[in-house]
Amino acid sequence: MSLVDFDLLSPYGWTPAIAAEYLPLLGDSLIPARVLRMDRSECDVAAPLPTPDYESRLRAAIVRAQCPPSNSEISGLCTGDWVAIDADRMVRQLLPRRTAIVRAAVSGHSDAKARSANQVLAANVDTVLICAAGDDVDLGRIERMLALAWESGAQPVVVLTKADLAHDLSIDEVRAVAPGATVLAVSASSGYGMEVLGAVLNGTVALLGASGAGKSTLANALLEADVFATNEVRAGDKRGRHTTVHRELRPLPGGGTLIDTPGLRSVGLWDAAEGLGRTFSDVESFAAACRFADCAHETEPGCAVLAAIESGELPQRRLDSYRKLSRENEWMATRTDNRLRAERQKVWRDISKAQRQMYKERGRRR
Repeated sequence: MSLVDFDLLSPYGWTPAIAAEYLPLLGDSLIPARVLRMDRSECDVAAPLPTPDYESRLRAAIVRAQCPPSNSEISGLCTGDWVAIDADRMVRQLLPRRTAIVRAAVSGHSDAKARSANQVLAANVDTVLICAAGDDVDLGRIERMLALAWESGAQPVVVLTKADLAHDLSIDEVRAVAPGATVLAVSASSGYGMEVLGAVLNGTVALLGASGAGKSTLANALLEADVFATNEVRAGDKRGRHTTVHRELRPLPGGGTLIDTPGLRSVGLWDAAEGLGRTFSDVESFAAACRFADCAHETEPGCAVLAAIESGELPQRRLDSYRKLSRENEWMATRTDNRLRAERQKVWRDISKAQRQMYKERGRRR
């Protein structure tokens, strides 16, 4: 490993702090690398082994059987992961994730097969840019993605793109549903707000949003190059066409890295209780003052949440959204518990079956 040059990893997020965390986990024959883009059985990684073209980007094969789950119990690799590769450019180890953006994937499987009903969108992200077109803002969708972002451990920033086309919705309304998060209006085409946005970016930045939200246009502006393909939204329904089909990590010119992601049509919550608490901190703050600890905020006397709605301090829409997302998250948690229970029961059934077979064979030998 005398050819290892860790400076090649610096543009991709390698820091002394990360080195101190990861290097003790590697054996003598392994070196760290960062996943830039995933394919089925291979991935592009940045590694401190220069290629013949003197670039740090190279192709690596994935040995899935040797990639253990991360600390969040989510197996498989994704863009942004730190991994360990060997001299043959084989991925041998998935290093612990500091953060992970996880959604509940759309799945028709039963509970017993729901293991893959979650999807890691990006790993080791420090800043999440939640993108929404300024002329087509859905407050409920922003709240949903905020819960996803807060739960990941990253810092969310709500970005209203296409500010030159924005109308009807005040930025103050968006700020009201995003306590603790920065909310900015920008226009990548005119440059409006881009300098302010650049100032709040930190570390690895991931872009989330629906198709047509202007993510790829914004990504190109931040990268100062036409890296990602862009397309116009349909005039009829304002829906975007999927121009980004892979999650890909790129270095930012001013430092840090950027992950562009395909448009999200479905944003299901996965074990996001803490994220919901951060997203709806105003609702939970009022709830803490309710007379009863188990108040459902419906008809109970002394309900501070209902009183806040009555006084206009809290919009009814906000409470409705909180209830909807909380019910969804609780249902998903129950589904996960049922799957784990079913798996434990299957293990004990297999053990009992093996024991019965053993006793039967022992009886025959007598």
